[in-house]
Amino acid sequence: MVSPIYDYQLTIDKIIEWAAYAYPDQEIVYAPPKAPKVRLTYSKLYERARRMGSVLSQFKIKQGDKENLGTRIGVMDWNTSRFLELYYAIPMSGAVMHTVNVRLSPEEMAHTINVAEDEIIFTNEDFLPLLSSLLPKLPTVKKVIVMSDKNEDINVKLSNVEVYEYEKLSREGDPNYTPPELDENTIATLVFTSGTTGLPKGTYFRHRDMVLHSIVVNAGVWNAPPLNLTHKDVWLQIPPLFHAHGWGSPYSSLLLGMKSVYPGRYDWNYIIRIIKEEGVTYTAGVPTMLYLIINSPELANYDLRGFKFIVAGQAIPKGLYEEAKKKGILISQGMGMTETAPLMGGLTFKPKMENWSEEKKEEYILYRAGRPAPLVFIRVVDPDMKDVPKDGKAMGEIVVRAPWMTRGYYKDPKKTEETWRGEWLHTGDLAIWDEEGYIAYIDRVKDVIKSGGEWIPSTRLEDLISTHPGVAEVAVIAAKHEKWVERPVAIVAPKQEYKGKLTENDIMQHLNKFVSQGAIPKWWVPDKIIILEVELPKTSTGKTDKKALRDKYSNILSQN
Repeated sequence: MVSPIYDYQLTIDKIIEWAAYAYPDQEIVYAPPKAPKVRLTYSKLYERARRMGSVLSQFKIKQGDKENLGTRIGVMDWNTSRFLELYYAIPMSGAVMHTVNVRLSPEEMAHTINVAEDEIIFTNEDFLPLLSSLLPKLPTVKKVIVMSDKNEDINVKLSNVEVYEYEKLSREGDPNYTPPELDENTIATLVFTSGTTGLPKGTYFRHRDMVLHSIVVNAGVWNAPPLNLTHKDVWLQIPPLFHAHGWGSPYSSLLLGMKSVYPGRYDWNYIIRIIKEEGVTYTAGVPTMLYLIINSPELANYDLRGFKFIVAGQAIPKGLYEEAKKKGILISQGMGMTETAPLMGGLTFKPKMENWSEEKKEEYILYRAGRPAPLVFIRVVDPDMKDVPKDGKAMGEIVVRAPWMTRGYYKDPKKTEETWRGEWLHTGDLAIWDEEGYIAYIDRVKDVIKSGGEWIPSTRLEDLISTHPGVAEVAVIAAKHEKWVERPVAIVAPKQEYKGKLTENDIMQHLNKFVSQGAIPKWWVPDKIIILEVELPKTSTGKTDKKALRDKYSNILSQN
C-alpha cells in the first residue's frame, strides 16, 4: 500500500524554493570590479537556477541516488552570481557539484578533476587558457560551458569537447523546471582540501548534510551573540566559493533572508568601495583577508565602525586584532575545516557571559576559537584518546563528530582510515579547552616546534611578534638543530613604511620584553629572524603557506 504521507527529503532545492517564497524581493548583488553590477531578487535567482537545472537535465546527466553518485560537474569561477546559481542548479538536477579550486597549481587542478571524473566543466572565461592547456590531460571532460560578464556572444573553440555559452543556455532553459524528487542521502557536492600536506583530498557531502549545516550555521553562530545577525544584515561573500562551500554562506544566507553581495574577482580597494555602496555589515575570512581590508588605501575614505568579521582558518594575530579594533570592527572567531563542510563551531557567548566585563569578553574573542555548534561534539584528547583536563593548560588534539561531515576521502581509503580513528575525525589541530568548554587553538600538529622534547607553539610567538608596529605578516616555523632537534625561526614581512628599516634586532628586543614580563620563557625566543621585503607565500585559500617556508628555511640554522 502506498502511503499518502509525503516523505519529506532534506534536499538543497528546498532551501532556494523556500527562500524565494519567504523573501521574494530580497537582493543578490553581483558587483564585479570591471563590469556593471547585476541585481537579482531571490525569486529571479530561483528562476535562473531552475533554468540551468533544466539545461543539465537536457544534457542527459546521470541522476544520483543514495547508492550511486550522479554525473560530476566541475565549476571554475570567482565569487559570482552565476556560481551561486550553480550551487543550487547542479545538486537539484541530481548531479554532483565539484567546486574546482582555481588557486591550486595546474597539476593539482588536473588531479582533482580526474579524481572526480568531471564530465562537464563550467568555467569563467578568465580560466579558458588554463583549461585549454589542461584538457588533453582530462579524458572524462566532454562539455565546457563558458561564463562571462560581457554582454556579447562568445566564440570559443576547444579541442575534443562541446562548448556552450552560459547566458545563452540560461535563456533557453525552462523557468518552470521541476527538480526530481531526490533521496536526501544523495551526494550533492565534492570539495577538495587545499593540499597543504600532499595532493588535495576529496570530501563529499549529501543533500541532507548541507541542509542541516545551513540551518545550524544560522541558529548556532550567525543568530547568536556576539554577532546577532538577522535578515537586516548584508553579507559580503569573501570566502572563496571554490573552497569549503564558501564557508556555507551560499545556503545559510538565503535561509536567513540576507541581502548578499558577490564581488567577483578579488580587488581589495574595490571591495572597500562596495562595502560602503551596498551597506555591507558582515563578512568572514582568513586573517590575510582582514589585513587586506584594513590596510587598503580606500579605507581612509570610509568608516567601518560596527562592521562584523569572523576570522577562521588561522588564529588571528593580536597585532591585527588591535588594528581592527581601532577601526571599530567587531571580530569573532570560528572553527571549521573542509571535512566538516566546514562548520565545527564558533565564538558564541553563553547567557551568563553577557554580564562579563568587556575586558574578559575581549580575551575570549582574541584567544578562543569558540565552542561546538549545535549537534557537534568536540573533544581535546591525548594520544590514548582520553580527554585532557579542561584547565586551559593541558594540550591535546581536537577530534570531532558532526551530522554533516564527510563520510571519508573520495577514492582514498587509506587516508580515510588514518583520519577517522576510534570513530572520531582527527583534525590535526592542537588545542586547550577551559572550564567553560571553549576551545583555544594552539597549533597544527605539523606546525608545532618540538625543541629538546618540549613543545613551542608557533602561533603564540606569531601573536607576540605581530604586535610590533612594523610587522605586517609573520610566520614561525621549525628549523633543524643539531642539539635541540628543532628550534623556532621567524619569517617577518614588514609594513610598507618599515621596509628597509625593520631589523632582526628590533624583533628580538620586542620579544625579550615579553620574556621580562614572564609572558613566554626565554628559550622560546627564535634562534633567527628573517626579514622579507615581500609578502609571505599563501596557500590556495589565502592562509600563510608554512610548508613552502619550511621547504625553504628548515635547514637555515645548519648553514650558519
